[in-house]
Amino acid sequence: MVDPLRGLNQQIVKLIADKYFFTIHAPRQSGKTTMLHALMHAINAEGQNVCLVFSLETAGYRSISEADANTTIVKAIIVSSNNFLEEQYRPKLSREPSNYKMKDMLSEWCGQLSKPLILLVDEIDSLYDDILISILRQFRDGFQLRPAGFPSSVVLVGLRDVRDYKDKVRDPANTIGSGSPFNIKAESLRLPNFTHEQIKMLLHQYTEEGGQGFSEDVIDLFYRYTGGQPWLVNALACEILYKILDYDTSKVVTVDIVAQAKKNLIKRRDTHLDSLIDKLQDPRVRSIIDSIISGADIMYDNYDDDLLYAENLGLIVNKGKGVEITNSIYKEIIPRVLNKNFQDLIDPKVQWQWFIKSDGKLNIDLLLKEFQKFYRRYSESWLDKFSYHESGKQLLLMAFLQRVTNGGGKVDREMAMGSGRCDMLIEFEGERFVFELKIKYSDEYIDEGKDQITRYLDTVGLTHGYLILFESKSSKEIPWEERIKWTDFEHEWMGIKKQITMVEM
Repeated sequence: MVDPLRGLNQQIVKLIADKYFFTIHAPRQSGKTTMLHALMHAINAEGQNVCLVFSLETAGYRSISEADANTTIVKAIIVSSNNFLEEQYRPKLSREPSNYKMKDMLSEWCGQLSKPLILLVDEIDSLYDDILISILRQFRDGFQLRPAGFPSSVVLVGLRDVRDYKDKVRDPANTIGSGSPFNIKAESLRLPNFTHEQIKMLLHQYTEEGGQGFSEDVIDLFYRYTGGQPWLVNALACEILYKILDYDTSKVVTVDIVAQAKKNLIKRRDTHLDSLIDKLQDPRVRSIIDSIISGADIMYDNYDDDLLYAENLGLIVNKGKGVEITNSIYKEIIPRVLNKNFQDLIDPKVQWQWFIKSDGKLNIDLLLKEFQKFYRRYSESWLDKFSYHESGKQLLLMAFLQRVTNGGGKVDREMAMGSGRCDMLIEFEGERFVFELKIKYSDEYIDEGKDQITRYLDTVGLTHGYLILFESKSSKEIPWEERIKWTDFEHEWMGIKKQITMVEM
């Protein structure tokens, strides 16, 4: 068990003690509800306040009326109080729940209590449209009545900060911007992912209890694959311990077993990953992921709502030098999902045994030359209909290569916004192939690409790699005869010499 508050303890305690209203947000399945229940029990154990957690999810659908939403929320508070509070602290209502607004019910309840009430509100951003506005305004209106006539502190918990709730409001006139109905918010806290040390501690707890050991290399791989995302950490561990090892703690957890577990999770696409995938067609998410895959130069900006939105959903992380997709598992599954339609279209047109040598090794040159022909024939008509316009070229190549890796290979992608490139490392039958995918905006980008792949080859310890260059302009503007090129050469960067095959199209 990792500390549910993950270092936010002091900040939360101080905000509650100072009678503030504030928000805590984190992506799905990050431990928000676990954190809230741990916080509630801790506050109630201290005895100075009455603390209750309840969820707004039952009122989270578009067709509900404002009156029904208030009744549903009042009932949710009553049910939760019956489950978690002693009899003396539960609300004694003077009328039926359907005759209350949430604010009035909370005011009446606070008047009955001998201690201040702390309210922890889960799933706040499950509410839509006028209901969301109404509930936020009721919290704001009750603010000046605290602590005798309203909860002393209110904590709103959801996927996003209040500033991002505006996309849940149908009418743009109902702004949640500078005139926010929750402009009393004192602070917005984000529940962080697990750190490397917390993952290590979690796995070592399992070692102490069951005897299963984890090497430092395995723990490092856990962190690299998951980025500390709590659901992924636990899902990866469950896949290894309960499915692959079948509860046998005498077996050693190897790096290869962790890699297999990662592959299994991606292939199975559990609810968490499907929820992530659903967001990829959200226009605000699409613009960011499209840019990351294409390697566009976009600077991280705290005031860029789209960047903050994608970050709050847990899709991207700011690494200082640029923005990246959050973890290795997401980096693998996002392109797979986006190029799935490409893969389906490619299958009938290409026989993959063409590219396998008699010894079972991959004929990578033949594969790439075949892709050049394929790209010339189909790319214009296919890419025009694709919603990911910037990264469509790279995704088409990834789809082409993915069919080979599915047959027994492994792909590792590095996509960082601002780098102008997407690096790929493919392993097949004991051999490794390095690719750098780049849009050819100018000759400077070609020279930069040569340096980048030389540096990348040196990092992974290989002597030869492939620089894949896509023309930035429309194929109608430049004849295909001038675009399709294959060039082998040696390049030197900082005293390091590498063999490069430059594949242009």
